[in-house]
Amino acid sequence: MKMGETGVATAEHNNQHHCANDLPPSDRPVRVYADGIYDLFHFGHARSLEQAKKSFPNTYLLVGCCSDEMTHKYKGRTVMTEEERYESLRHCKWVDEVIPDAPWVISQEFLDNHHIDYVAHDALPYADASGAGKDVYEFVKAVGRFKETKRTDGISTSDVIMRIIKDYNKYVMRNLDRGYSRKELGVSYVKEKRLRVNMRLMKLQEKVKEHQEKVGEKIQTVAKTAGMHHNEWIENADRWVAGFLQMFEESCYKMGTAIRDRIQERSRGQKSRDLLENGNTIDTDEEEDDEYYYVEEEEEEYFDNEEQHNEDKKNSSSSTE
Repeated sequence: MKMGETGVATAEHNNQHHCANDLPPSDRPVRVYADGIYDLFHFGHARSLEQAKKSFPNTYLLVGCCSDEMTHKYKGRTVMTEEERYESLRHCKWVDEVIPDAPWVISQEFLDNHHIDYVAHDALPYADASGAGKDVYEFVKAVGRFKETKRTDGISTSDVIMRIIKDYNKYVMRNLDRGYSRKELGVSYVKEKRLRVNMRLMKLQEKVKEHQEKVGEKIQTVAKTAGMHHNEWIENADRWVAGFLQMFEESCYKMGTAIRDRIQERSRGQKSRDLLENGNTIDTDEEEDDEYYYVEEEEEEYFDNEEQHNEDKKNSSSSTE
């Protein structure tokens, strides 16, 4: 993926048949090489390959993709396997040929073996594997064999992964709802139950909101039919809505308390069974993991204690008087 130090020494010899000032060949397609990891292949990747393909009127685009072993060593873990990344590139319409297990640092020998005329990449400097901070594309830039492509703002593999991490609980609930097991998702027993409860509560809230809108429309129709004065209508509507919300709050509190108690009871039973099966040992990783990825506090409808619930009811009642 990069140009090594050996390329500098061999470049002078290679310039005999490919001088920096030479025009691109006109009797055959210009062979342009682009390389990368191409994990979670997205339209930003496709656009860069499109630019490489359109570098010349007649271009044959070769795309090198690094293996899992090399990528994990120099850059980090990938989401897709090397075979999945190769196959994604093969289905991109701009790509003429995929070179699997591409080298991390390109040598002059590699360019010669594949008859590469130009290397296409964005202009940002990329450090080679030596740790010296040298730009891996310095050599091809110096001899005039580098074709610059532009990056697409707002999209990258890291950005896509960050979106998933940010909304982790939502995607876990989505996959649980689609039939994935907690073990497949790496979710603890308690976390699974809590997420399922929150999923049901959110669906219930959506139905209540929809019902509120329908009730509001009906109330407006009735008010117009009865010829209520505008101020009288607002006063009555506020009272009706406040009464409904108070009833809904009480129901949510009772239901949330019952569900929470049930989850805790099942959790204690699960731990007891684990004690019997595992010989007085409990997997503490589940308990620690349970506290990390959890639905945001503002989405919870539980009350910590009875006094807080009564205080909220009192404040709600006084605000409507």
